[in-house]
Amino acid sequence: QVQLVESGGGLVQVGGSLRLSCAASGRTFSGYAMGWFRQAPGKEREFVAAVRWSGGRTYYVDSAKGRFTISRDNAKNTVYLQMNSLKPEDTAVYYCAASMSGNGLGNSREYAYWGQGTQVTVSS
Repeated sequence: QVQLVESGGGLVQVGGSLRLSCAASGRTFSGYAMGWFRQAPGKEREFVAAVRWSGGRTYYVDSAKGRFTISRDNAKNTVYLQMNSLKPEDTAVYYCAASMSGNGLGNSREYAYWGQGTQVTVSS
């Protein structure tokens, strides 16, 4: 079992920045690929970013490229999502998730463990 707890969400103006954190506990964190997903009201959950267990390979949805950065600190059992140049369309509940398979990291079905989510609201 892996327990995930997100933090760092909040209200920010257009163009602002936030850094989300996801603290993991339980089984060995470093063995998992980690991802961030988001879900806006009335929309399906969508992939945002993922990082492999070593931290060397990262993946982003097109809308996040150049603005968001995913990283992890295995010594602290924490994964981060630095979000810059935020837009109103980034408003959503953001979830972190852990995947043992390491395959198809853009697919939510590949993730076995999920946090409770943290709200990000970007005001215009």
